[in-house]
Amino acid sequence: MKVWLPIHNPEQVLGGLPEGVEVDVYDGSGDPPASIDEVEFYVPPYTLAQPEVWEIIPRMRSLKVVQLLTAGFEHVRPYVPQGVTLCNARGLHDTATSELALTLMLAVLRGVPDFVRAQDAGEWRFSFQSGLADKTVLIVGYGSIGAAIEQRLQPFEVEVLRVARSPRDGVAGYESLPELLPRADVVVLAVPLTEETRGMVDEKFLARMKDGALLVNVARGPVVVTDALLTELASGRLRAALDVTDPEPLPPDHPLWRAPNVLISMHTGGATAAAFPRGVRLIREQLHRYAAGQPLINVITGEY
Repeated sequence: MKVWLPIHNPEQVLGGLPEGVEVDVYDGSGDPPASIDEVEFYVPPYTLAQPEVWEIIPRMRSLKVVQLLTAGFEHVRPYVPQGVTLCNARGLHDTATSELALTLMLAVLRGVPDFVRAQDAGEWRFSFQSGLADKTVLIVGYGSIGAAIEQRLQPFEVEVLRVARSPRDGVAGYESLPELLPRADVVVLAVPLTEETRGMVDEKFLARMKDGALLVNVARGPVVVTDALLTELASGRLRAALDVTDPEPLPPDHPLWRAPNVLISMHTGGATAAAFPRGVRLIREQLHRYAAGQPLINVITGEY
């Protein structure tokens, strides 16, 4: 069985390979391996910025499985032929993404960007900041990442509200957003990008947020209507912390770069030292499952 992996020295890194598995390494650089007609199991590199690594998928005549190293899969799905199993990396980036969500909240609410600017200018600028304690945080998209965000919020003495596509005990549905948004001091977006969530955060959504509230987006850029957010930021009514944007990457002349009341990180939610060893564990488990004819985990069916 031919497998394409994005890691060098795969047998050593994975601690051995299942019997009968042969690996070609393809990390997105250079020409793809000559075994493109033979590969059954393909793991693209962890990237959203190299479309060539998934545009070659339709050329793989023997392909059976595409295993992503990202939780999101909307960028790859159009290239996966019918009958090929697509698996995402659900759970792989929960820790790193929730770390960043909390970092962005604290940075904005404690005024860290202003501190950095003052330090760069060599000026002592004392200021009173709102902080996180006693705030209400609304998590929109209460899946594994949303749950990890709440876990990290627990020591900060906040009230947490939860919203997901499918309501359940303790978690409201999307239809409850109009009544919950006015209660939240911080709104965190952790939804997948689907037809339902694309443009979810529009003028009406933002208008329902309370004055001075903070929007944190660690989901996907197109969940937010950028022009609507720019209007709210310019007015000073809302603040934002964005790990993802629309468009992405932002062109140098895009108004979001110069908008007031916004902190932008550059889609770094999962990009920590924890990503590689956790990705290796996922690849190892999936390869052994596939070679043994066992069910794979994180199989994408429907929109999720």
